[in-house]
Amino acid sequence: MSRAKDEMKSLSGPQKAAIIMLSIGEEQSGRLFAMMHEEEIREISAAMANLGSVPAALVDRLCVEFADRISASNGIHGSYEATERLLAKTMPKERVGQIMEELRGPAGRTMWDKLGNVNEAVLANYLKNEYPQTVAVVMTKIKPEHAARVLALLPESFAMEVVMRMLRMESVQKEVLESVERTLRSEFMTNLARTQRRDAHEMMAEIFNNLDRTAEARFVAALEERNRDAAERIKGLMFTFDDLVRIDGTGVQTLLRAVPKEKLPVALKGASEAIRDLFFRNLSERAGKMLREEIEALGPIKIRDVDEAQAVIVATAKDLAAAGQILISDGKEDEMVV
Repeated sequence: MSRAKDEMKSLSGPQKAAIIMLSIGEEQSGRLFAMMHEEEIREISAAMANLGSVPAALVDRLCVEFADRISASNGIHGSYEATERLLAKTMPKERVGQIMEELRGPAGRTMWDKLGNVNEAVLANYLKNEYPQTVAVVMTKIKPEHAARVLALLPESFAMEVVMRMLRMESVQKEVLESVERTLRSEFMTNLARTQRRDAHEMMAEIFNNLDRTAEARFVAALEERNRDAAERIKGLMFTFDDLVRIDGTGVQTLLRAVPKEKLPVALKGASEAIRDLFFRNLSERAGKMLREEIEALGPIKIRDVDEAQAVIVATAKDLAAAGQILISDGKEDEMVV
């Protein structure tokens, strides 16, 4: 038994997995393989092929240890942190970092599944700098509807070159496909995962934006007492109803056309004079008069209803800004737009 214990210590993770897989039989092993990534299958398969003869005592000890670890736990909790710690025990730091970046990237088991979940604008922006042949390979591996959206966003002459390459393409050699996969994994997916990590302050600013004014003021005040720097950073990232003054006249008119008509009188009922003036300046005299009458006709109104209406208008403004239909200045006096 002591010898089996010593042999256990010399086994790598893939070797232990290989022994367990061989021990449970072909049917169960096949089910496990079906749930693994291609790289995992290759790694364990290589370990299997090079195992040679494994003593029964070693197999028994490994199976007992495996069962003990499962039965001894009071449930398990999976997380990115736990996964990273486990990987760090058997892999180089650089490889662990690469795997974790992939995990935090777009969802999907294979590289092509992940690619299919990348926003078409983001993917097109990356692919426009690649060789047309590489892009053609990618287009043939993702879903047609996704490929169509990506192609439509590429420069026209470049997109046509890709189309021509796709038309002339026959079967893609395995080596070429693997090379494209490696490039996408090492260059695109890794960088994408890094850029998609949300800043904690941005996330909190978005949450605070969705609080009613009373709760927002309470949380901000409490945060200022504990961490003034964090509070100031979050306030700088927040976009509130009062920040609509950072939109120019043309933008306000675009916003007026987009917001639900029934929300505007309610939102302005509890608005500051500066915000009211902003909207009235960008309405015709007749429309402004009608809006004032609607506001007066509302009578007393709950603050919660005002907050909800203002939140709808703020969300609409953000959507329009994201689509490039309006411009929200950063509030700097020297900002110029040409």
